[in-house]
Amino acid sequence: MSGAAFFDLDRTLLAGASWPVYNRALRQTGVVADRDNPVLDALFGIFRVFGESFLTMQATRRAIGRTRGWRLDGVDAAARLAVPELLGQLQPFAGHVVDEHRRAGRPVVLATTTPERLVRPLVEALGFDDVVATRYGERHGCFDGTIDGPFVWNRGKLDAVRRWAAERGIRLAECFAYSDSFFDAPLLDAVGHPTAVNPDIRLAALARLRGWPLRWLDKPEGVPKFAGLELQELVRPYLHEALFPFVRFDLDGLEHLAAPGGAVVCANHRSYFDPTVLALAAAQVRRPLRFLGKKEVFDAPIVGGIAAAAGGIRVDRGSGSDEPLLAAAAALGAGELVAIMPQGTIPRGPAFFEPLLAGRPGAARLACQAAVPVVPVGLWGTEAVWPRSSRLPRLELVDPPRVRLRVGAPLTLSGEDADQDTARIMSAIAALLPDDARARRTPSAEELARTYPPGYDPNRPPGAGR
Repeated sequence: MSGAAFFDLDRTLLAGASWPVYNRALRQTGVVADRDNPVLDALFGIFRVFGESFLTMQATRRAIGRTRGWRLDGVDAAARLAVPELLGQLQPFAGHVVDEHRRAGRPVVLATTTPERLVRPLVEALGFDDVVATRYGERHGCFDGTIDGPFVWNRGKLDAVRRWAAERGIRLAECFAYSDSFFDAPLLDAVGHPTAVNPDIRLAALARLRGWPLRWLDKPEGVPKFAGLELQELVRPYLHEALFPFVRFDLDGLEHLAAPGGAVVCANHRSYFDPTVLALAAAQVRRPLRFLGKKEVFDAPIVGGIAAAAGGIRVDRGSGSDEPLLAAAAALGAGELVAIMPQGTIPRGPAFFEPLLAGRPGAARLACQAAVPVVPVGLWGTEAVWPRSSRLPRLELVDPPRVRLRVGAPLTLSGEDADQDTARIMSAIAALLPDDARARRTPSAEELARTYPPGYDPNRPPGAGR
């Protein structure tokens, strides 16, 4: 057996704390009387303001005495009642990390200070293999106000995990641990693979000193945060049409991007400016947008670093790796938008003016695999801002070109035939383009030249350069 994976609960698997949810459930089931509410409310208030500290956790430990007389059947009912709300607070990418350990054959264990009797139904709902948690003393069908075993916090959590692993012949050096709290440092230090998840300030500093990985389970792996925000969130207030005085934007149908849940956003490809327009549209509906892009984009100086920091997904077509699709599927499973240009690259020469759009089946396969819809997007006019023949966008301030974006209604694909699904996607995109896009015509030599990269000679024999 290749170790086990231990997950903290509050602010690690969950976006917040579990106790307020359990408190409401305990009240609804009549376990907690109204006279106890001020005490519990004060304790939760201190915890919210000051966070996890030695003093707040000692207060928590002392408050266990007030559980004396809580009927076990009422506690069990409250535990079951709290499960749906707690599942709603699960970090978007937590399930992906848990599944990685399951695929590796490791037991997945919840390690938390929260009472074992309360969290057991949540553990079962999550499909975890076991739980290491504080056990409250029981007598005559009630809690008796004592602790039965260690208080599973700080070194007490390490001791409890160590005992659990020893009983099963598992070496901590082969184990993984995930936590947000500085006070879980003893456990993180004891396992072979520690990860600071959504870390508090102290744990983030310690993790950097120790070289432990940092990860945020509300964002894809590798997306950094600055002052608690990822790059897309930081730039969102500034990503506005006024930022581009050299463009006149005409955006419509954004409500289809705003709809909750994961979706594959598919657009036609006409310009290097296309991703910027899509990002602008996503910013207006306040949703992150993860782009699948060619490795050449990520390898480029400056631009590549920005693309990676924004959560872009690097695709190396020659490697045959499944990692990009797995990363995209994880983002979709977390309810995010993933953008793909099914054409793969900007068409060159006469193909740029072809009214019939052709695409690759990767987007359709990804949408069907992740069981999410495809949102078609029609782009027009972006080539006037940044043609393929130019290394930089054109800054036309006197008479800015007009860029048109139309977002169509989501498509649910059959999944029976990827080529047919792809044809349906491309047809939906074409229907969003203006009438000019559907008129077949002969482009001028100047128009053709703008569709080729700088220095490209279409008359040069193949293999003699670009």
